Amino acid sequence: MTDQNQIITEFALWHLSLPVNARRDHGIGSVEHAIEIVVLRLGAEGGQYGYGEASPWVVFTGSAEASFAALDRYIRPLVIGRPVGAHPSIMAEAQAAVAHCTEAKAALDTALYDLRARIAGIPVWALLGGRTRDRIPLSCSIADPDFDKDLRLMERLRDDGVRIIKLKAGFRDHAFDILRLERLRKDFPEFDIRVDYNQGLHHDTAMACLRDVAGFRPGFIEQPVKAHLRDLMARLRDAIDVPLLADEAVFGPEDMMPATALGLADGVSVKIMKSGGLARAQTVARMAQSVGMSAYGGDMFESGLAHLAGTHMIAATPEITLGCEFYQASYFLREDILSTPFPVENGQVVVPDAPGLGVDVDPDTLARFSINRSGLAA
Repeated sequence: MTDQNQIITEFALWHLSLPVNARRDHGIGSVEHAIEIVVLRLGAEGGQYGYGEASPWVVFTGSAEASFAALDRYIRPLVIGRPVGAHPSIMAEAQAAVAHCTEAKAALDTALYDLRARIAGIPVWALLGGRTRDRIPLSCSIADPDFDKDLRLMERLRDDGVRIIKLKAGFRDHAFDILRLERLRKDFPEFDIRVDYNQGLHHDTAMACLRDVAGFRPGFIEQPVKAHLRDLMARLRDAIDVPLLADEAVFGPEDMMPATALGLADGVSVKIMKSGGLARAQTVARMAQSVGMSAYGGDMFESGLAHLAGTHMIAATPEITLGCEFYQASYFLREDILSTPFPVENGQVVVPDAPGLGVDVDPDTLARFSINRSGLAA
């Protein structure tokens, strides 16, 4: 069966804990030992499957437990028994069925796109408007409190052809941030260095800190202060001559109007987990471009499955021009959940051509790292 009228017959969930190889500190919190995600599998009557991932972070968007419950209790009844072609109406109903839980909605949207594209025999990017690029420059974040470990990672990145890094700042003192910037500029001059505070600066000292950091000419500075300090963001933007990006201050399309009205940033980090889906993320990028703002392909703490969803979205969204940060499957997770490695070559993410998301999820890996599951046959 190849038509989009196939009925969705399966809604299976896994809550996973995936071990990581390092500690990562950010302005709003740390991650160590493991990340937690939720994987959704939708099955259609013709035998095809589609996968999606919810990748929350408790200090940013929410918890894996909340994503699991939103999908299992509130969204499942909207999906089972519906035709796969009802994708738009299913997503509209999911938006209204449970507040927030944008990661759960992103998982649903991804799984529906994957399922529909597999049934049609086309890549997901074809359903999102068509591919506008074959490769996406990869950025890797530098966030280990042990800077020597990050310097070793930098050597690996250089050998692998990666030429963009994002320094996570604001989780210790300003002197530590400056020390790292000086060393990176000296030892790795070929890299485009960007700086991300994840809201880590105090409002009293933010201006002085940014003026110091701007002297290193980073490609951009991302979300220096708390998301609600929109007026301060606008003042910071006016005071420095380095582009300022909004991350936590802009989740979905609803946030773009006030953000642009205040002039709080020169660009926005676009994440399907914040936006609540692939099409909504595209809308954020297009709204940004319409007012002269740039767009960057951000992520949460993700496996290769969510990276794939973001890759297809960016491939079909020419407004996202600053690359992507889909590095975690290759450089942070001890083991990914995909059956073959997430496609990165010479510092760039390769856009898949195969039907659906283009790479399968390994069922044995799901079983090994699962800490809760629902909707599976006994």
